[in-house]
Amino acid sequence: MTISPTVYPETAIVLAAGLGTRMRPLTDKTPKPLLKVCDKTLIDYALDTLAATGVGKTVVNVHYLADQIENHLEDRISPEIIVSDERGELLDSGGGAKKALDWLGPKPFYLLNADSFWVNDQERNLAIMADVWDADKMDILLLVANHDQAVGFDGKGDFFMAPDGRLTRRGKRPSAPYIYAGAGIYSPKIIANGPDGAFSLNLLFDEAIKKGRFYAVPMKGLWLHVGTPAAIAQAEQAIAAGAVL
Repeated sequence: MTISPTVYPETAIVLAAGLGTRMRPLTDKTPKPLLKVCDKTLIDYALDTLAATGVGKTVVNVHYLADQIENHLEDRISPEIIVSDERGELLDSGGGAKKALDWLGPKPFYLLNADSFWVNDQERNLAIMADVWDADKMDILLLVANHDQAVGFDGKGDFFMAPDGRLTRRGKRPSAPYIYAGAGIYSPKIIANGPDGAFSLNLLFDEAIKKGRFYAVPMKGLWLHVGTPAAIAQAEQAIAAGAVL
């Protein structure tokens, strides 16, 4: 039997347009993606991971303090950066991805949040996702963490996962074992079917769940969620305690 080689997504989008309100006062004068953990900006953790996975082109959407992010990105060599300007209207996660579709192209692409990253991933998480991706049955494939892998997260969890990797929401249950770890592979078709203007990716999650086309991969390593000022210290403490960058 011949095994087809994995086809890795060639493009990505990093969502960097948010207002960073939970990070105040740190974000009063600095956009959240440029805040640092161990002297490295959050957005560079995301972009370095994409470059290491072989992604050649990445869209970064900007809105709040956009000039600072654009200036920072001018020095990047890999991946190639395309800035999607949302200064006029903040489009939320789904609307931002839809605006970027012409740059992302007709094939599945990675989507990453700019406020979380992974360490101790002996295997590259994005590569694992690409190995699992199956366009015949998936519209969205998320990377998920369990609570023991999460630093800086104090929520109840997001999803339950079936043995085949299919996801369902926590709903009204008190907790769920899996947390969205800030990365996914998306079919451009489901993004294109989203409404015009601003909308959340959660709308597309619900659509994919209804169709049975919403899947996940358990991540390797440790997930550092940097959503509050306190979470910066927690991330740095985890790295100082032995987490490997």
